[in-house]
Amino acid sequence: MIVGTLAGCAAAPEQAPEAAVQARAQGRWDALVKGDIGGAYAFLSPGSRAVLDADSYRDSVRRGFWKSAKVQRAECSSADACEVSVEIEYEFRGSRVKTPLQESWIRQEGNWWYVLK
Repeated sequence: MIVGTLAGCAAAPEQAPEAAVQARAQGRWDALVKGDIGGAYAFLSPGSRAVLDADSYRDSVRRGFWKSAKVQRAECSSADACEVSVEIEYEFRGSRVKTPLQESWIRQEGNWWYVLK
């Protein structure tokens, strides 16, 4: 009984960087698709937020432009830096268009952040 209790208290294994960053990237895109610009801004890296305030970011984003987004994969060059591949869908001249997109993400202060370029 004590062994079972101690096993239950063991720390959960840390998520692989690829899985963790994919989840964060999808969360950011889900916010953009919903038009939650403030929510999407919260995913920007501390450095990106230092040079672009929330109001300027909000003014730079086209609400309603994206119709869907699906994170395809993440490739991490280190435990703290990943490139994320996303397929976005938007409407152009009355037709839906899907296109690939590459993003850079970094891990700082224990969390993954989108690097605005």
